[in-house]
Amino acid sequence: MKKLKTVLFAVCTALSAAVVQAEAVEGKDYIVRSNVIEAVQPDKIEVVEFFGYFCPHCQRLDPIILRHVRTLPADTVYRTEHVVWQPQHLPFARLLAAVNQAGVKRQANPAIFQAVINEGKNLGDEATFRAWAQQQAFGSKLLAAYDDPKSSAAAHNMQQLTERYQIQSTPQVIVGGKYELTFANGFEAGMKTLDELVAKVRTERGMPAAAPKAVLPSRGGSFARQANQ
Repeated sequence: MKKLKTVLFAVCTALSAAVVQAEAVEGKDYIVRSNVIEAVQPDKIEVVEFFGYFCPHCQRLDPIILRHVRTLPADTVYRTEHVVWQPQHLPFARLLAAVNQAGVKRQANPAIFQAVINEGKNLGDEATFRAWAQQQAFGSKLLAAYDDPKSSAAAHNMQQLTERYQIQSTPQVIVGGKYELTFANGFEAGMKTLDELVAKVRTERGMPAAAPKAVLPSRGGSFARQANQ
């Protein structure tokens, strides 16, 4: 009996230690930014990703984070910004703006990453992009958004954000404007850290407990646009 109690105590101690270790650790799982990202929706907890279509690490993160953000509660929103470090990156930012506006992110992103990184296509070249887009199922919607002046304006805004917030690497995922994930244990594990940081921001702001996102019965146009952004 004494031996059994000892074993049970050891197991409980180990489980408790595991719970403690599972909590996100500042300096390991995330860092606190001194340059806080300004919120577009101040009444929401924003998860902002700075990335590049030319970045292989971003390509690996993309399906993981797009799947995970579907589970975020109603008080939390996800947005993406394309980095613009050089003039040739500006067309890619315009492409992302078009993807967002057309509401085709979940279909378009894998295809864009595949074309740019795996096939070596320069979708930053407008003629190359247009020829490629015409071959995609979502191409007409994407081209219409690409030609909208709003996409060009959004791209220039991404350039300003890249400079203002001194984004020097990709991907960078920032929660609540100030907590930046390090992905020390990989992208999948980083999703748990993301959730913990969302809860941390909610507590710091004194926000009420979050309600789950409403599940809409139809995959209509407005839902598709929201889901893809």
